[in-house]
Amino acid sequence: MRIGEIAALVGVTTRAIRHYHHIGLLPEPERRPNGYRAYSVRDAVRLARVRRLTELGLSLDEVRDVLADDAGRELADVLEELDADLARQEAELAERRRRLAVLLAAPPGEVEPVSPALAALLAKAPATDSPSAALDREHLSLLDASGAVGEELYAALGTVAADPAVLGLYERLDELADAAADDPRIGPLAAELVAAVPAEAFAAIPGGDGRTDVPGFVEALLAEYAPAQAEVVRRVMEAFMDAAGTDVTAGTDVTDRKRGRA
Repeated sequence: MRIGEIAALVGVTTRAIRHYHHIGLLPEPERRPNGYRAYSVRDAVRLARVRRLTELGLSLDEVRDVLADDAGRELADVLEELDADLARQEAELAERRRRLAVLLAAPPGEVEPVSPALAALLAKAPATDSPSAALDREHLSLLDASGAVGEELYAALGTVAADPAVLGLYERLDELADAAADDPRIGPLAAELVAAVPAEAFAAIPGGDGRTDVPGFVEALLAEYAPAQAEVVRRVMEAFMDAAGTDVTAGTDVTDRKRGRA
């Protein structure tokens, strides 16, 4: 195959291929007597792997490391892995289209773009006018959209969502809207919220994946609460992330941030 043919086959530009040659990511193929590059099936497979990995968000240096691990492997093994990658991508697209179809079929404002697992969890929760409960729902939807949590955690939280006593905890959090950041009710409420979460949920919390480590993420989330409420939420988040092995506060104190001293 010529460079234009392999580019069309894989779905990249000839300019990208030449760049990959320049940085050593894609070896230069042998040239025909007329000077044109002659690409093989293995070249096409490697180029397809580069495209797939970059689409997944890997840098070119990271792609180089992955491809180095493929050196010496049988072509059939690489093809099978590539086929599996494409099958996963196809399944992801099918799920996204299914969720889009649900949104298109429903009247505006009657459904939220959440996963079926989160929708099932939210359906178990009793109706409430609690502002804190509504905010918690929004945060769950954000985490769901980002892929930071999964079905196992939602399943473990099912008993919590269906427990009417949890509404009382939300109402107590609502009552802290005008309280000081050192209100004595903060500690007991945070402890009760953590205690309400079953051990299975803590076990299902994924390890740090970078989302809560993004600069400003935690601060932006806590800024939606009043100072006393934010301190409760910070302590609950800290307990969750301790179980997952992630430091969400990076040594800062939310009460100091609320007072403008951090």
